[in-house]
Amino acid sequence: MKISPEYDLSKASWHKSSYSGGEGGNCLEVRDDVPHIVPVRDSKNPDGPVLVFPAAAWSAFIKDVQA
Repeated sequence: MKISPEYDLSKASWHKSSYSGGEGGNCLEVRDDVPHIVPVRDSKNPDGPVLVFPAAAWSAFIKDVQA
């Protein structure tokens, strides 16, 4: 994982989990259209920092969470 300003994500199309309610709260948003990486941000702070994970690491994380 790294915090990275080297990717231009200003025109990004972010996605929230379908499990996130409409009330806001503690939600993460991700992009799934950038090759080899998965940018993640706090939906309450869309102009804040973005964490960038290698796609393989994000996939392993999701697989473990689902298990």
